[in-house]
Amino acid sequence: MIGVGRRILVTGLGTYWGSRIAQALEHDPDVELVVGVDERDPRLPLEKTEFVRADSSYSILARIVQATQVDTILHTHLLVDSTVASGRALHEVNVIGTMNLLAAAGAIDSPVRKLVVKSSTMVYGSNYQDPYFFREQTPRTRPARTTVEKTMVEVAAVVRDFAQDNPDVVVTKLRFANVLGDNVESPFTRLLRLPVAPEVGGFDPRLQFVHEDDIVGALAYATLNDVPGVFNVAGSGVLTWGEVCRIAGKRRLAMPPLFTNWAAEPLRLLRIVDLPPEVTALLRYGRGVDTTSFRQAGFRYGHTTLGTVTAFAEAMRLQHTVGHTPDYQYQSDVEAFFRHSPAVVRETS
Repeated sequence: MIGVGRRILVTGLGTYWGSRIAQALEHDPDVELVVGVDERDPRLPLEKTEFVRADSSYSILARIVQATQVDTILHTHLLVDSTVASGRALHEVNVIGTMNLLAAAGAIDSPVRKLVVKSSTMVYGSNYQDPYFFREQTPRTRPARTTVEKTMVEVAAVVRDFAQDNPDVVVTKLRFANVLGDNVESPFTRLLRLPVAPEVGGFDPRLQFVHEDDIVGALAYATLNDVPGVFNVAGSGVLTWGEVCRIAGKRRLAMPPLFTNWAAEPLRLLRIVDLPPEVTALLRYGRGVDTTSFRQAGFRYGHTTLGTVTAFAEAMRLQHTVGHTPDYQYQSDVEAFFRHSPAVVRETS
């Protein structure tokens, strides 16, 4: 366990994951400082985290690292949903942003001694030649074709090189499976919120899911403990897409197995759902990853794949009954009031 006084910089504070992990770290007694950077406002209320607005290329990151003397960088800002950004933006955020981050972390006088990177099992791809389970050292069976997968492969390579060139820095890379949670927006949460869930005719792939709380728990565990290496993170067990839809109470609509991406195009044009090639590949071939290594490193999950899908289905039913809770809106003046005004009653130790 890291000693008292940990100073942490979180990238992607404007994402759900950046805000969630910053919240968690704020309340850890071993953490002295949390600094978050993003070009967007935080997604959740934060009590202690210092927010610095910075563009997604992180060209200013070296100055922030030196000014704050952070010893840990938690990189949550990798885009894994290709429906939210163009190919150029994916490369700018994922590859260029990560390279600038590594340059700041690896500078001669850098105080950084730990780097944690939030990645995705998308780096393995999905096709008919895949093994039943991917281990962390298992290579892709075919070259990456989609832009988002290409950027994930590039990021994996530059992080691996950084770890080899900087043996004094503890480097942890977490590859997360498909996420589900009632507060999360992802390709599979969008599919399961549709009245009818699409499938590829003739295919019923094996899938794994990870609960949003386990993502936050895994990031916190890697940040506060020395666990160097690459780790798959997914709830134990697998479910077929048909089983997932039955648990969620969804009927299925089959898309043709030939020219599936063309068949999915009307759904995008009608703004029903966007099914990029990497998602249609998963709906055809699925993917499974071995999670033994991170369990052996000491992490304990709160949810299995079945438990994750069941919890999401229950949350959807509850949301349908009681409605949607209004989203948090960051306002700098309001945040400054709560943090600094003498009118606010504060707890005394």
